[in-house]
Amino acid sequence: MLRRLSYLLITGFMLIMSSLTLANDIWIDVRTADEFNTGHLAGAAHIPYEEIAARISEVTTDKDATIHLYCRSGNRSGIAQQTLQAMGFKNTVNEGGYEALVQHGGKK
Repeated sequence: MLRRLSYLLITGFMLIMSSLTLANDIWIDVRTADEFNTGHLAGAAHIPYEEIAARISEVTTDKDATIHLYCRSGNRSGIAQQTLQAMGFKNTVNEGGYEALVQHGGKK
């Protein structure tokens, strides 16, 4: 009985921690407004790459948040990633191009 209770407590704790981790993931489309309006990943925020430094606080101020960035090819999202890293954001990911993400089922 005690063993089963321990298992349930550990499993519950792991589920809570994983949901908190997933809730901390942020997706940002750094393409132009026209590109964003033609299609984007569900739930993704839109901040053009040249505005990322000025507008990131609209999405998060948490420097430990995992921020996924994407554009058309990965170039602009790479620039946005470098900008955020220079600002102290520790967990930025250049996810590359929108079309490739869509072909692989959207968010990784």
